[in-house]
Formats: sequence, structure tokens, C-alpha cells
Amino acid sequence: MTKAVAPEPLGAPGCADADAALLRRLGYEQELKRGLAASDNAAIGFATISPVVALYGVVLVGTVVAGPAWVWVLPVALAGQCLFLALYAELASEFPTANGAYQWSRRLMGLRYAWFNGWVALCAYAVANTTIAYLAAPWALALFDIVPTANAIVLTGIVLVCLCSLVNVRGIDLLKLTVKTGIAAEALASVVIGLALLLAFRHQSFSILTETLGAERLSGGSRTAALLAALAVGGWVFVGFDACGASAEETRDPTRHVPRAVWIAMLSVGALVILNAFAITLAHPQPADVVAGGDVSPVSTAVVTSFGSWSTKPFAAVTLVAFLACGMAAQGVTARAIYSVARDGVLPGSSFLRRVDRRQVPIGAIVVVTVIASVGMLLGLRSAAIGTLISFGTAAIYVAFLLVAVAALVARLRKTWRPAGRVRLGSAGLAFNLLAVAWLTFETANIAWPRESIAPPGAPWYQVWAAPLVLTLIVVGGALYLLVARPQQRMRAEALGSD
Repeated sequence: MTKAVAPEPLGAPGCADADAALLRRLGYEQELKRGLAASDNAAIGFATISPVVALYGVVLVGTVVAGPAWVWVLPVALAGQCLFLALYAELASEFPTANGAYQWSRRLMGLRYAWFNGWVALCAYAVANTTIAYLAAPWALALFDIVPTANAIVLTGIVLVCLCSLVNVRGIDLLKLTVKTGIAAEALASVVIGLALLLAFRHQSFSILTETLGAERLSGGSRTAALLAALAVGGWVFVGFDACGASAEETRDPTRHVPRAVWIAMLSVGALVILNAFAITLAHPQPADVVAGGDVSPVSTAVVTSFGSWSTKPFAAVTLVAFLACGMAAQGVTARAIYSVARDGVLPGSSFLRRVDRRQVPIGAIVVVTVIASVGMLLGLRSAAIGTLISFGTAAIYVAFLLVAVAALVARLRKTWRPAGRVRLGSAGLAFNLLAVAWLTFETANIAWPRESIAPPGAPWYQVWAAPLVLTLIVVGGALYLLVARPQQRMRAEALGSD
């Protein structure tokens, strides 16, 4: 069992090494195993963002709402996220702890604010595990020629959740090995296939990349509105980089390696996503069919049409491995995020959630993550419910990012935070911080905006309004817990300061 401890000067007796000493200075004992090198941390971030999972999940929606021209929103979304990454790296270098949404916010803005942001982030992470397994299940079924009925997808998704959890409970060493295997699959699916499609199997001229093919009709005939909807979809792609920070307490020399890893993970995934978005669009034989709703699997169509029918199962296998690596990394991140909050005793069942086993794994949190993700899979019996989770999950992640950026901006303006880590933006810090807040505010609203064009045809009203409705429930639930349970009073004042 882990517990918070009073801050102690760097190099104090009892600290095994500099990393443990730094963590102790931040208020905690070293409980998790520091088994990650810089490349391992970057690999976990890469797998969690995942070019295959990110892109293959949004190509269809992006093309439907804005036609082939949707690909141009990806560089915009990446540039916007890089504004936040500059701030993220600065914070990660000074406070290398798991769950930045909670740990950084409490040091910048106080206990109530920190608990609330941690609550939002945990809800978002929990949803992500279900959606990854749900989206992975059809690829597993395809390998065995099983019809992807609702029941088959749900059962297969639960099996995949449990498989990911089994890897996580074996410890960080097995996790990093399996993640690297997944990255090899990502490289095959993203680099080799992407370049082959672009260089050898291009069916369309480059001029099609400026066409919407009538997709704007779903947005009232407005090309601008269609591209804004596509930008919301593009925002779904560039999340998951916070896995690098979530693994900080298991990374050696995290003040130096985590800030580098987050940039390596994001920029490499960004480059691959943009490459493959262009490649798939140009290699697809009939993009107009995607826009019209006649092709609901444009990635498979582009690949199989180009390479031949023999590639169907190998492509499914490679894609499934990539999804599994993403699922393993995402579940590990969620477990560490829960553990990070629970060790302050501010969650229901904290004594179980903060439990660490002999392998130095947050076993209690992993068990809960597995149960929540498996129960969430039952919503897959109704596809509209899963669509609701996907919409809410992405919006909630952006809200957590925004709250971190706002906390940093307020602390800068109050002069209560002067960056002291290895990474310092210096005089440019305020400008980057302002731009990050502006971008995250815009994109959060853009993603949460209720649009029929992004929802499946005939979707019920509550799916169209999923993000704002569920965000409201999360806000109300978190606020009520703060008022009734007052978790901030249980935080150690000597470690955290008063709010």
C-alpha cells in the first residue's frame, strides 16, 4: 500500500536514488518500479496515441462530413495540440508524477480544483478503455470469419479487455515489451502500407484533396461548417500523449526523458497519421461512395483494392495487434491515474485503489479498470450508446487539458508559479500558455458542439447531444461529491499546501 508522505529535501536519508528522492520531495514514496528508459516512455506514448487506432477510427467520419478535403484539418489539429505540448513538457519536467491533470492542478490552483480536474480526467480515461476494445473487436472477429454482431463484438471486446489487463498485472517489463511489439505492427501498417498506397496504388489525382464531393450538405451546405466538423474529428486523433507523463514515476530520469518522449511520440504519430490520411484518400477507388455512405470501411477498401484480397486477414491481424498495444498502454495509464489520486485518500475505496503488489504494479486500480471497461462493453449492445461514449470521452479529455492550461495561466499571472524544471519556456511561456488556452477552449467547444453530421444516420437526439449532456452530468456529480464528501480535507496539508 502506498501513502503520501511529507515533503523532504532532495537527497534526504531513505531515498534510494535521485529519482526516488525527487518523488519524495514532491510528497510520495517510490512504490512503482522504475523500469522504463527514455525510449520505453516514448513507446508507451506512441502506442497510446496510436496512428492506426487514431486514424482508422476517424477516416470514415472525416470523409463523410467534409469529403477528401478533410485531410487538411489534421495539420491544424496537430499544430494546436503542440501549443499545449510546449506547456505540458514544462510541467512534466518540474513535476514528474502520474496523472498530471490532478497532480499539476493541485500545485498550481489548489485542492478543490485539482480534485475536480482529476475526476474529469479519470472519467475520460475510463471511457477510452471501453471504446478501444469495442473498435478492436471487429478486427479480431474478421480473423476468424465471424459475423460482427452486437453480441459477438461485446463478448470479444471483454476478452480483449481482460487480455490487456493480464499483461498489465505482470508488470512494467512485460508491458513495455508488448507495447514495442505493437509499435512494430504500427510501423508495418502505417509506414509500409502508407507509402505503398501513396507511391504505387494512387487512384486519384491530387486535386481531389480540395474537394468535398457534396459532403457539406450535412452541415447546411456550408463548407466552413463542414471543415469545422472535420476539425472536431481531427481533434479525436491527437490525444493519448499524456501516457508519457502518466508513466513518469516508472521512468528513469523523468525530468529529462518525459518532456522529450512526449514530443517524440506526438510528432512521430502526427507525421504518420497525416501521411496515411493522404495515402488512403488518394488510393481509394471511389471516395464519393464514402461520402454517400456506401462504403463504411474506407481504409480496408483502399488496402484490399490495392494489394488484393489475400491482404484482408494479414491486414486485420496487423491492425488488431496495434489496437491491443494501444489498449494495454491505455489501461496502464488509467490504472496509474487512479492510483495517483487514490493514494491521497480522496476517492471512494482509496485503500484498495492505491494498493501496489509485489511486482510494484497498482493492482487494485488495474482490477477496477478491468471491471469498468468490461461493464462498459455491455453498452455495445446498442451502437448509439458506444457512439455517446466516444463523443463524451474525447470532449472530456480536452476539458482536462484545458483545466491544466488554465491553472498554469492563472498561476503565471498571479506569479505563484515560476517554472523551475529542466524545460522552461522563459519569456515565451505566457504567450504559449495563452495560445494553448485559446486553442483548447475553441477545440473543446468544437468537439462538444452537438452535430447531426458527426452522429450516425438516424441517431437519437441524446447521441447528438452526448458530449454536452454527459459532461454536465460529470460536472454535477463531481461538484456534489466535493460538497458532500469534501475530499480536499483529507489531502495531506503538509504535502499539498492549503487551498
